[in-house]
Amino acid sequence: MFTSSDDSKVDLLLMDSVGERVMNKNKNTIHVLIGAAEHVLLLVIATATVVAAFLELVRIIGVMSVDLSDLFLLFIYAEVLGMVGVFYKESRIPVTLPIIIAITALTRMIVIQTKGLDAVNIIFEASGILLLAIACYVMSAKEDLSLTKLKAKKEISKSVSGE
Repeated sequence: MFTSSDDSKVDLLLMDSVGERVMNKNKNTIHVLIGAAEHVLLLVIATATVVAAFLELVRIIGVMSVDLSDLFLLFIYAEVLGMVGVFYKESRIPVTLPIIIAITALTRMIVIQTKGLDAVNIIFEASGILLLAIACYVMSAKEDLSLTKLKAKKEISKSVSGE
């Protein structure tokens, strides 16, 4: 026979089940909102990048001169657009792309500032580029290793399931 304590347990189980469904619905709504905000922000970034690149090209045409720093700046714009493109294609941003953008930005800074800069400062900036390059290599190797592990897991699961 059921007692009042059993009824309380059933009530608690039902409340937990309803509470879990409400929490899952809230998590899904929050996830959708964050995803939408991310897409909107990336669209704004892409639009602003295209506008900035266009304005830089207009400036270059206006002065009828192209410096190495101008080319680096256009390359940075191209990398930012590439990063946004990768996100829309793969729904993720590889960590190496922002590192490459930082390397390009530091290189541009060295090119612009080398005339009036102490040699020590140039060495510090070049050291920053070296550290970023090492980080990029390590992250690329880690990503390759992760992809290799993922492929191996898929192959194992296929062989176990008999496909």
